[in-house]
Amino acid sequence: MVVGESGLGKSTLVNSLFLTDLYAKRAPNSAKDRINKTVSIETNCVEIEEKGVRLRLTVVDTPGFGDALNNDKCEEAIIKYVANQYEAYLQDESGLNRRNIADNRVHCCLYFISPYGRGLKPIDIKFMRSLHDKVNIVPVIAKADTLTKSEIRSLKARILEEIEEASIRIYQFPECDSDEDEDFVEMNKDLKESLPFAVIGSNTFIVKEGNRVIGRQYLGAWSKLRTRSTQTLVS
Repeated sequence: MVVGESGLGKSTLVNSLFLTDLYAKRAPNSAKDRINKTVSIETNCVEIEEKGVRLRLTVVDTPGFGDALNNDKCEEAIIKYVANQYEAYLQDESGLNRRNIADNRVHCCLYFISPYGRGLKPIDIKFMRSLHDKVNIVPVIAKADTLTKSEIRSLKARILEEIEEASIRIYQFPECDSDEDEDFVEMNKDLKESLPFAVIGSNTFIVKEGNRVIGRQYLGAWSKLRTRSTQTLVS
């Protein structure tokens, strides 16, 4: 599940991750539409393959979140959807035929945080607090290329401080087993230290070092940035 205000690059990041265009038919909302805008739930299924293993994922998007003039109850539709999926799975598990059960529960929520503020907004705290006991929440700072490295470090520290003050539980990477190889242990350590992730998405192909890759191209000293790299997509 991906949640966050409009304009934070949620669709772009999802398309970057899965090398597809899941939202080609979606039309942008006008100012008039946003006056009484409500949160809707959209699901898309994608298949990915990693080291020969095929995995079918359901991407749940929440257009309309945080877009209305009054966002007091904008999280209710999302909470109801999550609860309904748990209820449906429980009913299937309690039935006689449990061989082909479809698991549509929400296992992870990427929550997009604006890079333009000085930390979390009230809507951010309210949403994460209402969902943290139901879904693994992974906070991400959207459009990280609008910030310098020092600004990213400062914003991350501020967000983690506010999350702790609000008693919000976010996803924590598990400890590695003693028999894990050193590369995996180091990668797991880097991921733990990177929370909340700072992310960049792009749907544009550029040529970098002779290879055609998805990335962003900047003028001047910024040069080119490859988004399909672990070091630049998530930091």
